[in-house]
Amino acid sequence: MDGQFSLQRHGITVREVFRNMSPSGLYEEAIRHEPGTSISDTGCLIAYSGEKTGRSPKDKRVVRHPESEGKVWWGPVNFPLDETTFSINRERAIDYLNTRSRVYCVDAYAGWDPSQRLKVRVICARPYHALFMHNMLIRPTDQELETFGEPDFVIFNAGAFPANRYTTGMTSRTSVDLSIERREVVLLGTEYAGEMKKAVFTFMNYLLPDRGILSMHCSATCDRKTGQSSVLFGLSGTGKTTLSADPQRYLIGDDEHGWSDDGIFNIEGGCYAKAVYLTRESEPDIFEALRFGAVLENVVYDRAHRHVDFNDTSITQNTRGAYPIEHMRNARIPCVAGHPSDVIFLTCDAFGVLPPVSRLTAEQAMYYFISGYTAKVAGTEMGVTEPEATFSPCFGGPFLVWHPSVYARLLAEKIRRHGAAVWLVNTGWSGGSYGTGSRMPLRFTRAIIDGIHTGELRDAAIVRDPIMGLDVVTSCTGVPGEMLQPALSWRDRDAYEQAARRLAQRFRTNFEKYAGEVDASVVAAGPA
Repeated sequence: MDGQFSLQRHGITVREVFRNMSPSGLYEEAIRHEPGTSISDTGCLIAYSGEKTGRSPKDKRVVRHPESEGKVWWGPVNFPLDETTFSINRERAIDYLNTRSRVYCVDAYAGWDPSQRLKVRVICARPYHALFMHNMLIRPTDQELETFGEPDFVIFNAGAFPANRYTTGMTSRTSVDLSIERREVVLLGTEYAGEMKKAVFTFMNYLLPDRGILSMHCSATCDRKTGQSSVLFGLSGTGKTTLSADPQRYLIGDDEHGWSDDGIFNIEGGCYAKAVYLTRESEPDIFEALRFGAVLENVVYDRAHRHVDFNDTSITQNTRGAYPIEHMRNARIPCVAGHPSDVIFLTCDAFGVLPPVSRLTAEQAMYYFISGYTAKVAGTEMGVTEPEATFSPCFGGPFLVWHPSVYARLLAEKIRRHGAAVWLVNTGWSGGSYGTGSRMPLRFTRAIIDGIHTGELRDAAIVRDPIMGLDVVTSCTGVPGEMLQPALSWRDRDAYEQAARRLAQRFRTNFEKYAGEVDASVVAAGPA
């Protein structure tokens, strides 16, 4: 506890304010004051988020304000909120925090580029939340903390207290409210820690493009010898985390980055990895990172030995671990690198139509970036085996503030200016759709990523896919040639063409909602 520190400027009058406690101190606070909290046999703090075990995107709201309302992409991603209701929810959060005997404050940074970093203040009532954000933000030195000054962005986390459903604009007991002008987020009715992490990213998604910087929901690596960087976009299940754990490369970050005139930088100070079905063999780096200082969220463990069962999903499928990026053996500190030589879009196409690797033009890059496509096999436990197409603009739709076209234009501008090659890599099915073909072996996908990074694929032969309009790479060291062209890997050519035309139509239908905001050349870059 810092005797000289006060939160009264934020309306917080609690006497015991614990600012930037060490992980050891937060462990002690959590064990003493949070029932159910424990320590795993590897030294992780095990904590529980209660009823909410994932984000609540339908409860995310943005204050409609004259200064920013013309920039915000209003709709299913950003629901509008009036200033009066925000003030009511803010007051409700502060009132709740003032009922606590102790509160926790984390002052830290978002953005490893010193010229772009944001001073973030988190005010919360749970040690688990404080430790989580200690891990996810960039931790200041003692000297930086002394001169931290006023924050640029404040999170009021009163997640244990519900929103009032009868307040105008509230549709549930949960509300995640962002005021761009006040630079504040208020959390009510959810104790899921990931809401704080994504609140910071959402604000950066507004702030950075206004400065000509592309904010990206992606992982990033760089070559250990040359320093050449690459960024990997991909929705859940596409292999983004796995492929970023490359022993030949440094990890810049696993989830959130900015691309400025100086290169790329990680926005975060840690990683928030899925822990479901985690094994030392499948993800050795992540497994080893889950040690003292890390938070394990909503996992089941053996009470006698404190051994975590990562296969037990009885609480949630969304079990996660949050740890400082320094826990990763291949992390590059500071987490910055030069301009990417390669931009990689990962997709898991369960229809088996997309080639394992295609090279994209700048216009195609915009098209497939805005589309943000992958496919999942949905409802197999109920006998539904048909793949389900999923589109998330810019591979991070829930966190966008501007229209997707704004981010896409920034991407195209930067790849043209810096000569980056853009690739669409399918980690999904080959030789047929789900149920007929088989999942692309990881060793082949790794060989493709290696071929991209070495420059081999820049000079590889290509053929044009007449349906999807893609330039398909036809040779890659370590990958059988017939697997690189779906039209050749399917046994039934007619079945392939039917599947391809259906997928092409799904792309066209999805893109209709964006067509009015992009040039005709971008629309034409999609499937024929």
